[in-house]
Amino acid sequence: MTFGLWSDRRLRPEHARLLDGAAAIVEDVVEAEAIVASGGLRCDGALMDRAPRLRVISRTGIGVDRVAIEEATARRIAVCNLPDGPTVSTAEHALALLLATAKRVRAAERAAREARPNYADEHDAIELAGLTLGLVGQGRIGTRMARYAQALGMRVLAHDPYAPAAPGVEPTATLDELLAASDVVSLHAPLTPETHHLLDAAAIARMKRGAILVNAARGGLVDEGALLDALDREHVAGAGLDVFDPEPPDPGNPLLAHDRVVATPHVASSTEACRDRLLRGAIAQALQVLRGERPPHLVNPEVWAAVRRTLPT
Repeated sequence: MTFGLWSDRRLRPEHARLLDGAAAIVEDVVEAEAIVASGGLRCDGALMDRAPRLRVISRTGIGVDRVAIEEATARRIAVCNLPDGPTVSTAEHALALLLATAKRVRAAERAAREARPNYADEHDAIELAGLTLGLVGQGRIGTRMARYAQALGMRVLAHDPYAPAAPGVEPTATLDELLAASDVVSLHAPLTPETHHLLDAAAIARMKRGAILVNAARGGLVDEGALLDALDREHVAGAGLDVFDPEPPDPGNPLLAHDRVVATPHVASSTEACRDRLLRGAIAQALQVLRGERPPHLVNPEVWAAVRRTLPT
């Protein structure tokens, strides 16, 4: 039997070949037993109901905040993600945001284009060696970011109630302790009801004056209005942001035009190597489910027995 697989992004021939006769690409989600879902696709109950034969939603990434997990479970649909897939590219991008923000690349680039004389006298970049990086969340991406920071000569702290500190990283008991001690705060937490606006006005006020914020995780972790106010008051020296709330951000969002903000449009994992890794992993897990094999990264394991019963023998 050949299953139908639908993707919200057109698959390249080299990825389509991975289906190897076990599944065929379908043009309409109505025909799908499997969905390969990018981070931009909202997989809610309405979408699931359009695909009555759907058995698996396989994410091309780690985040599942756009997937209605309870709705999927109620409909006996397995949800998979790829915790390792975006690690390297996203951590590298977070580092790039940190360096571009600390070195005031945006202002320096403008000065170069304007051929401003003696600009070096006013350039106010920050030297990172000897400063403290605070990681909010220390999963795979945060742990890799810690290694980059250590290579720069930074002290690294981390607050993560769900993961032990990596080698050479000092854990903090509370988020407040981390915010007060860090010259750079880098966010690597998932977006959940508990972490929504984790950095609100009160939390930002507890950051060191002159600290830098980096967010390559989820825009909803930060109260953007509070961050803008802190930037205007120079309580926060700069921010490197790959994510916003909502996305895409309104072109009039004042953070996009702020001199001390380096902004990118949620592209941290957008490298050729990462795209290939994510698509291959998502397709592989979708096919595993359709074959009745439990995938390695099943987000809702409680549904597995029911999913297997719905598959043809």
